[in-house]
Amino acid sequence: MRLVRPLASLIAAGLLSSTAMAPLRAQEAPAAPAAPAAAPTTPPKLIVAISVDQFSANLFAEYRNRFTGGFARLLDGAVFPSGYQSHAATETCPGHSTILTGSRPYRTGIMANDWYDQKAARADKKIYCAEDETVQGSNSDEYTVSDRHLKVPTLGERMKNANPATRVVSVAGKDRAAVMMGGHKVDELWWWGGKGFVSYAGRTMPAVVQRANAAVAAQIARAQPALDLPALCQARSQPIQVGTRTVGTGRFERAAGDTNAFRRSPEFDGAVLALAAGLIQDMKLGQGQATDIISVGASATDYVGHGFGTEGSEMCLQMLSLDRSLGDFFAVLDATGVDYQVVLTADHGGQDIAERHAIHAMPDATRQGGTLDVKVIGQEIGRKLGIAGPVLLGGVNGDIWYDIKLTAAQRAAVEREAIARLSANPQVETVFTRAQVLATRMPGHTDPQTWSLLERARASFDPERSGDLLVPLKPRVTPVPLPVGSTVASHGSFWDYDRRVPMLFWRKGMTPFEQPLGVETVDILPTLAALIHLPVPAGEIDGRCLDLDAGPGDSCRR
Repeated sequence: MRLVRPLASLIAAGLLSSTAMAPLRAQEAPAAPAAPAAAPTTPPKLIVAISVDQFSANLFAEYRNRFTGGFARLLDGAVFPSGYQSHAATETCPGHSTILTGSRPYRTGIMANDWYDQKAARADKKIYCAEDETVQGSNSDEYTVSDRHLKVPTLGERMKNANPATRVVSVAGKDRAAVMMGGHKVDELWWWGGKGFVSYAGRTMPAVVQRANAAVAAQIARAQPALDLPALCQARSQPIQVGTRTVGTGRFERAAGDTNAFRRSPEFDGAVLALAAGLIQDMKLGQGQATDIISVGASATDYVGHGFGTEGSEMCLQMLSLDRSLGDFFAVLDATGVDYQVVLTADHGGQDIAERHAIHAMPDATRQGGTLDVKVIGQEIGRKLGIAGPVLLGGVNGDIWYDIKLTAAQRAAVEREAIARLSANPQVETVFTRAQVLATRMPGHTDPQTWSLLERARASFDPERSGDLLVPLKPRVTPVPLPVGSTVASHGSFWDYDRRVPMLFWRKGMTPFEQPLGVETVDILPTLAALIHLPVPAGEIDGRCLDLDAGPGDSCRR
């Protein structure tokens, strides 16, 4: 069976030291587990935090008994299959902002991928979560990447504040993943810029990044033949018509030089993991006096999910290839001899395309209709009330803002009209006002599955940035209307298929266990901080420490 193994091929191309190739073998069944050992009590020398973009708990459950590579190793650790991005804004930027800050989006300030700031000193009032909109001439499409909107410190920042010898590294397929997991104090931060890995302006490109860019460029320049379909993926290969597109049978064949197809394939994650492995080697992470940390954002699953849906041959090949790439990555780490602690989770989940749901026993799944266009609704309200537009800004299944130029009386009239029109739409679950959300008590450490929709909204709500109305769609409504372009599926809802993600912790020597009850991604920071004896004041975060000791010991009380 031929799956993509870009990390191994990039090692062969000279990105990593040749000695790292020794542990890399063809995919094998995992070795028999060793006898239970006492849980490690000394701090790990390296923390490796991995986020697999759009890796829902549903995907994890579907493939977990098929994994034989890196995921199989993680299954031999502490497994929390019901982790929650507990908030309502199940998008990439808010989700990544929770993983290494211990804080929900209301506290991180990252309440969406984008928001509107009508007071911004530029013509484009749409603000991207990881930009500096004060840069002259910038807009939300042509932006300068920045960490300025993240209001809280990451674990790496806290570690560096406690011990300046700590090295903090962040690598990702998306800039917002690298920034939100890396934070404000990083030694190296790199993301995919379209043709190579890039960083903030003025940063020196280390030799390993230069080698990575050269190796990846050479790989993209070669055509990628279609991948073989193992029996597992053959069973999922079925053509599905979505508008004018057909999905479900893809095998990631790529023409030479096609960077878009590269990004939307298993090759992409392999390149990110290869650069992460190269930085670990070159910087000798985990070999200094302090514990180091590297965060890795694997983004291809999200691009595959958006482009093809969460089922079909495409996602099957992506899952199996990522499993193999993670196995290769861990083998490189093993070869360093460093004692490392891994956590793997996701920024959000996702659901499959409505058209495939319809033939897979969910005929009530549907797509968002054109009647939910906020711009059109605002224009209709403006005509009725005699108010010049735009009246409303934003989008459905998220935040809507009123035009800042409206008088108080106009705002009240617009609000009444907007609520009436939106509530009458059969695809809208409900409409929340700003006042309703702010009057809701912040959820405590309760099962996130039981939270009300208002509590989910409150956990996302930043009074400085969030909208005047929040509009969740009904369950199983895909917020991508026909006709579709390159995106056929999405996420971002209040519902558990977008909120629930796995949380997997692994370290050599730990005794494995599984806890199926609900936990939150904000619990990751205090859990890791306890392992390295780093105090974090409870009032500064929302998460709680999870005890990773399977026996009577308590990793949270060391």
